[in-house]
Amino acid sequence: MIQRIYIHNYRCFENFDLKIEDESSVLVLGRNGSGKSSLGSALRIIQNIARGNNRTRQVLKKADFAFDRTDVPMRIEMSVVLDGDVFDFGVSFEYPENFKEAKIAEEFLRVNGKPIYSRNEADVNLANGPTFLVDWHVVALPVVQIRGANSPIEKFRKWIAKAVLISPIPPDITEESEIDSLEPTKRVSNFADWFSGVLSEFPATYSTIESFLKRIMPDFLDFQNKTVGESTKRIIVRFEQGEKIYATSLSRLSDGEKIFFVTAVLLAANKHLGPMLCFWDEPDNYVALSEVGHMIAELRKSFKQSGTGQIFITSHNPESIRKFTDGSTLCLTRSSHLEPTRSSWLADIGYDGDLINTLIRDDLSNVSE
Repeated sequence: MIQRIYIHNYRCFENFDLKIEDESSVLVLGRNGSGKSSLGSALRIIQNIARGNNRTRQVLKKADFAFDRTDVPMRIEMSVVLDGDVFDFGVSFEYPENFKEAKIAEEFLRVNGKPIYSRNEADVNLANGPTFLVDWHVVALPVVQIRGANSPIEKFRKWIAKAVLISPIPPDITEESEIDSLEPTKRVSNFADWFSGVLSEFPATYSTIESFLKRIMPDFLDFQNKTVGESTKRIIVRFEQGEKIYATSLSRLSDGEKIFFVTAVLLAANKHLGPMLCFWDEPDNYVALSEVGHMIAELRKSFKQSGTGQIFITSHNPESIRKFTDGSTLCLTRSSHLEPTRSSWLADIGYDGDLINTLIRDDLSNVSE
């Protein structure tokens, strides 16, 4: 569970220091351009590194430096609690003049305040171990090896690698898989691979997926991950009304119904393969107002019950917003595109009357600034 996120000189963030008090679910509010999606993108930088994409040009661009200030280092840090231990990870990027990609200025991993490794430019220092060199355009996190099943580096890498950091585009969602994967892409374009991977890793997830879909789609009967080729599977969905049964492929479902399938797999993964971290950018975009509240409530319930799971949701939808308390709602604001993002918890902001009406009037932004 994330306890703190620090972001400096990345997109709209300068000295952005967010502390989270053991909240299992957080709603992120803000105008368009306030930094909601960029917060998820910053987390995705660390995830991409942990998944092995550790060349700097693979995870960030020159344009990612805030306000084109490449003379100032970019820094991302996070503190997380895993199995009762506090993990602190940080990495700092520089973009010297005439360089074609960023280089690493600093990097570290600590557990309960004790260093596991630290880095200054190319020099990587293992605690009570040797010092070795790493290309200064390569992040060391996936490279450093410490033997043992309980290696803190491996524990942190696996945790952030399996996080679900998504902004699904339903038309891109696939129905056919050729491999099993536990790592959905940002747009969940590899949904069928993720779906198949979760089912293969823990077959009991079938009942969790089925249970949610039946609650939110009353005529849903069941689904099948059907083999249609030597190495290809296709998701088939069946519905029933009375004695009639209708079978169709996932691709023929509506955009909102595809989002229900994404939700179902996420709930199953968090319950059986988690607890995990999730950042979902606007999950309610394609969902009817009558169904949004139930979906968001199910997500919040799942991550609370998991104990140490945690979900961040961005939204402009009134029904989603109403499902969160003031203490679990984070407000991001910017006075203009020339100013950095500021953050406040809704519980610390005074507002009059109904929250939705306050947001419509844009009074909340004025108060929080």
